[in-house]
Amino acid sequence: MKVLVVDIGGTYIKYACMQEDMSIRERGKVQTPGEREQLIEAIGRIYDAMPDICGIAVSMPGIIDSDKGYCIMGGALRYNDQFAIRDSLYQRCPTKIWVENDGKCAAMAEAAVGSLKDVEDGFVLIFGTMIGGGFIKDHRLHKGKHFSAGEVSYITTVRDGKPDFETVWGNRCGTPRLCKMYAEKTQKNPNEVDGMVVFEGANRGEDEAIACLNQYTKEIAVQIFNIQTVLAPERFAIGGGISAQPIFIEYIKKNLEELYSQCPYYVPQAEVVSCEFQNDANLIGALQCFLSEYQD
Repeated sequence: MKVLVVDIGGTYIKYACMQEDMSIRERGKVQTPGEREQLIEAIGRIYDAMPDICGIAVSMPGIIDSDKGYCIMGGALRYNDQFAIRDSLYQRCPTKIWVENDGKCAAMAEAAVGSLKDVEDGFVLIFGTMIGGGFIKDHRLHKGKHFSAGEVSYITTVRDGKPDFETVWGNRCGTPRLCKMYAEKTQKNPNEVDGMVVFEGANRGEDEAIACLNQYTKEIAVQIFNIQTVLAPERFAIGGGISAQPIFIEYIKKNLEELYSQCPYYVPQAEVVSCEFQNDANLIGALQCFLSEYQD
């Protein structure tokens, strides 16, 4: 069984031809279009180039009613708001299709065969354009009645009570924010700063990069602490492209330890690890979702 697995991100659509054992036969990426019709056509062209595909598994941002294949809210891609994406994609690619939120796909991957497979309750955080989240409860993906459980990007970070939704956690701690912080501190052209530039500086001990990374991971640690107090997962798995950087996980742990040491109350500590599949977690999880629905 060969499945086209598509991970729609804010910048790129990553795709792979995968088999049931999660092996990847071929892979690639294309720029994410700016309109929904172009999005469907971009996936359609990938589908056309892959013969003998038995279905399409889609990972995408936003709040997704996976039962209906309906995007309630598009997250980082707001042009997908209130979009029957499975029906629209089926008209272009008449095959079996399953659509799921990207953070929940990553959680599925880690719970089934990755870094959360040996715990009952875990939480996945994926750092990309915004922040994907997925909550594993009793070894199962917990979606909630409105399919929004685990959607951490929209946690507000304001402290004065005034609504300011530009400062939700997904905007505060998506990877573009880290790049912006570093560009401002070093007075570099923001267009020339990506995650690799920041971590190259951090790994060689550059003061500006370390200061940005410390502030960035301090904000992440605060929200991990908050999630821990409410849901009490045994383990947090950190994913996204920057999770491949050991110093990123190291600084999250460091700032969490500082929080725990300063807290006068008893708060059980969760383990923090890198996602086993890192940047491929969404692809593997989307395949897991597809197989759980259609394999029989």
